Amino acid sequence: MTLGDATTGRVCFQRAPDHVPPRWPDSAHPQQLHLDIQVEDLDEGQRQVLALGATLLSDTEDPDGFRVFADPAGHPFCLVVE
Repeated sequence: MTLGDATTGRVCFQRAPDHVPPRWPDSAHPQQLHLDIQVEDLDEGQRQVLALGATLLSDTEDPDGFRVFADPAGHPFCLVVE
């Protein structure tokens, strides 16, 4: 699956049949990829990603404004204010 295009940039995904989910921040089960996604409003962004199946991994907001989540497959990602 591909998101985006040549103008906006692309992120491509593929299936990994033997996938072992990462356990943030456990380096014994490392991340395969980490995305920092810019949002205008962290609270609204959090509401939206949780509604889509994300899990909040850290209830402490980073001093730089990052919030850490995992997607439904366990991959960690952050929301950050633009």
